[in-house]
Amino acid sequence: MSLLIKNISYLDIENEKIVDDVDIFIKKNKIKKIGENLDLDADEVIDGKNKLLTPGFVNAHTHLGMSYFRNYADDLNLMDWLVNEIWPLEEKLNAEDIYYSSMLSIIENIRSGVTTFCDMYYEMNRVGDAAIESGIRGVLTRGMTDVDKKGEEKLEEFDELYKNYHNKSDGRIKVVPAPHAIYTCSTEFLKEIAKRAKENYDGLIHIHLSETLTEVENSKKEYGMTPIEYVNSIGLLENQIIAAHCVHITDEEIEIVKNKKFYPVYNPSSNLKLASGFTPVDKMLKNKIIVALGTDGDSSNNNQDFVEEMHIGGIVNKAVTMNEKAVPAIEILKMATVNGAKALGFENLGLIKEGYIADLTTFNLNSNSFTPKNNLISALVYSANSSDIESVICDGKFIMKDREIVNVDEEEIRKIVNERWEDIKKR
Repeated sequence: MSLLIKNISYLDIENEKIVDDVDIFIKKNKIKKIGENLDLDADEVIDGKNKLLTPGFVNAHTHLGMSYFRNYADDLNLMDWLVNEIWPLEEKLNAEDIYYSSMLSIIENIRSGVTTFCDMYYEMNRVGDAAIESGIRGVLTRGMTDVDKKGEEKLEEFDELYKNYHNKSDGRIKVVPAPHAIYTCSTEFLKEIAKRAKENYDGLIHIHLSETLTEVENSKKEYGMTPIEYVNSIGLLENQIIAAHCVHITDEEIEIVKNKKFYPVYNPSSNLKLASGFTPVDKMLKNKIIVALGTDGDSSNNNQDFVEEMHIGGIVNKAVTMNEKAVPAIEILKMATVNGAKALGFENLGLIKEGYIADLTTFNLNSNSFTPKNNLISALVYSANSSDIESVICDGKFIMKDREIVNVDEEEIRKIVNERWEDIKKR
């Protein structure tokens, strides 16, 4: 398949600018040529006038299967919410429940311009099926704990997932181990995952770290160290770390991680709603740490709207630091694109550049959000919303076109999720 987009404006992340009125030629799954007045044969030609092309967004931390719990248990602290409300319900879920709830979340991600997700949950084979069917790019990370004494069983399950899904669909699917957190995994279990990741799983690990003050204080009591100091002491940070949250990362921990393959994932909506605190994003950026962006799950956000996440992420640090220059719009867009791609271990992804993978999102500039057309970089973060997104391309193929989801019956998925939720509550 080949596609030629004519006369479009696009976001040049590397040079921090908008480039106007160019043609972009896509062949198979790559951006082959960017230039003016390209005269090339293509299977499809699209007029890009009054449209803005961005790299597809990367949702670097989420829990797709939790869409059943949207607006179910709110206004609670993290541990009360998890232990008393969420975990008891999760015990009732089966693989098909998680397939449909994940598909619903994937649709919402696509509608907000996301072309890549990193999901931590269980029954990840069915999440992988949903990703493959919808056409999105996905990192499947099986959330693992050993507090229930079933750590070895979960490692065996992960091995099977890795064997069956890693690099499936022409590399669109990755599989990465995910010890849930230091408070749900023993030291021995974390060491074993670190060892296996380094030897067998491409050296990537996904984990929640320093999300709440309670986690930090308990870590100090149990290990005499903060969470990041602790995982560094046991060798976990010898791998590439997708570090969800890092709300309470200290100056000392920043010194530890800034020269490692350590990628904090900022989840502003979830951290605000659960009153976890404020991630020091501006401080991390000033220390040259590559920060990614995530929505977290539907039960703690309570949506998968990535454009909204960019907006909230772009303004909250200004208030917290009382510095209007903190975390400017272009830095949020880097977090949402190329930074997320790097965090998840993808090469040639996250930029609109010749030779890069064609994961792209198209905004309609004929909308209230972009009127008048002043600073379009600012507009993407401060005024745009998901309804401005017209089309989404992943791996060179449309997964949403003219506001219609291409590969999935969205209405049918909503219907099934509602029916299954009623059944889950009765189990």
